[in-house]
Amino acid sequence: MLNTIKLTEVAYPMTDNSGITIPLTDETIKERKDKLLTLMKQENLDSLVIYGDLEHGGNFSYLTGFVTRFEEGVLILHETGEAVLMLGNENTKMAQHARIRADLIHCPFFSLPDQPMDGEVKLETLFEQAGLTKASNVGVVGWKMFTAMSENNRTLFDVPSYLLSAIQSVVTKGTIENRSDLFIDAAYGAKATNNANEIAHYEFGSSLASDCVLETIEAIEVGKSEMELGTFLTKYGQNPTVVPIVATGERFEQANLYPSPKRVQLGDKMSITTGFKGGLASRGGYAVSQVSELPSDQQEYLERVAKPYYNAVVNWLEAIDIGVEGQELYQLIEEVLPKSRFGWHLNPGHLTADEEWMSSPIKKDSAIPLKSGMLFQIDIIPSVKGYGGVGCENGIALADEALRNEIKQDYPDLWARIVARRSYLKEVLHIQLHDSVLPLSSGVAFYNPFFLNKTVAFTK
Repeated sequence: MLNTIKLTEVAYPMTDNSGITIPLTDETIKERKDKLLTLMKQENLDSLVIYGDLEHGGNFSYLTGFVTRFEEGVLILHETGEAVLMLGNENTKMAQHARIRADLIHCPFFSLPDQPMDGEVKLETLFEQAGLTKASNVGVVGWKMFTAMSENNRTLFDVPSYLLSAIQSVVTKGTIENRSDLFIDAAYGAKATNNANEIAHYEFGSSLASDCVLETIEAIEVGKSEMELGTFLTKYGQNPTVVPIVATGERFEQANLYPSPKRVQLGDKMSITTGFKGGLASRGGYAVSQVSELPSDQQEYLERVAKPYYNAVVNWLEAIDIGVEGQELYQLIEEVLPKSRFGWHLNPGHLTADEEWMSSPIKKDSAIPLKSGMLFQIDIIPSVKGYGGVGCENGIALADEALRNEIKQDYPDLWARIVARRSYLKEVLHIQLHDSVLPLSSGVAFYNPFFLNKTVAFTK
């Protein structure tokens, strides 16, 4: 298929974020809770202790609906369905707003340094008040699993040691295991699939990220600073799920991650990224308008890097479907973009939700079938020595006929956007999607590697 990939003049995609967030319904929150209670029963767990902070709040907020911003917090869910929120000084007010009913225990240990510890009691005592007993079988939930260390993946924990020690002091006869998998495991985790309401909720962030990146590319000019361009990467006061990136020339100078006063120069390699709940958008290319403006030692960038990469993206999009096993997609990318030549080493695609990267069924030996309701990032990252980066990352959803009909009925405006995006992919970029593939933004597969020539992009 590589010889079918062309760089040609195309219509720049229309930005199409609705500007209207879709809240999660009470029915969705109940469905989420029921999923977890069913999994707890299957795994003989009495309680889940779910930790959260601003950086690692996705599992905590899955039921609560909020993150603890600058504090820490714990949600304890018992197999009876009862729940307890342990919150610091400045988040106790959030218990009354939580999406599930939960008793409140004030836990000043979760507050900021040097704040009052009025009424201080031992953390162990607070866990006992929250319902943990000596004989409880407890699943501790942080934000990730340790699947690469299969023998120890239940006994490695990613929560603060003071919290784990307190749980261990209380639960002396039962079991304590890392059970983040109940939330994020691609095969059976509660968060691995989404209903129509959740897809509509997350589409807002996915399309917003895409719009921000498309607007940033439109604004690129020689002489503009990273900071000027960076103003396009956030919108509506939404909290990014990743550090927004506008990097021109060499990245990470003096360990800096953020847009700087550095100005775009002709021939610079560039990276652009932003993300919100539901998805991320990213592009990599050059501040040039044609091949002759590339650095003299990188004149073969299109043939050596960009074109094979885009061919892999097209193959990925045309192959992904409900029922496809993760290893099939992995092997497909290995065939069309061999890692020995193109230097990629992460998963070629992963699940997303509140977190930018949740987990991934797309692994070398993964027999996990892709399911209706999964949200994916197209995330293939080559690294070819001597050349700048490349990237065309956006999100899609998989939906069977029943789920598609539900979206069409309940969210007709969203469905109209999806139809228009699929039409652009088919009619303009000539990419043939399975019926199950729903683009979550207008930027899916639009890739113009020369950022100074806005409408010259790859097509099949």
